[in-house]
Order: sequence, then structure tokens, then C-alpha cells
Amino acid sequence: MEKVILYSTPSCQYCKMARKFLRDKEIFFVEYNVAEDEKAREEMEQKSHQLGVPVLDVGGHIFVGFDRRAIEVELEKTQ
Repeated sequence: MEKVILYSTPSCQYCKMARKFLRDKEIFFVEYNVAEDEKAREEMEQKSHQLGVPVLDVGGHIFVGFDRRAIEVELEKTQ
């Protein structure tokens, strides 16, 4: 399984949905709160070229927003 990174903020509903989705699928992921972590925010912006959350990095494939189906497809490729 490729590394999965979730860039999020505490108040973002789509971030909460993405977090729940990953947990329900039992996918190990690292989460960064970009509202508090400036280095993570800069990393997220460099990868996605924007500041909107959530941003998911699935083995180097970047998803901006919570697109459940596209993320599922990419996760299936990495398993």
C-alpha cells in the first residue's frame, strides 16, 4: 500500500468525510491540520497548487476535494 496523506482543517466537513472514509476502509493514513501546521500547508499548496481542503495524496496522486469514487479507484490500484 502506498502512503496516504490527508491535509485537512478541523472545521471542514469534507475533511471529516474523507477521514471517516479512510478509517472505514481501514486505510492507514497520516493527517496534517493545515490550519495549524504551516509547513504542512506549504507542502499541500506545493502539491495541489491551491489552499482548498481536503487534499489527499495517495502515493503521489493528488486529489483536491473529496471525490470518493476517484479515491477508491486509486486505492484499488495501490493495493
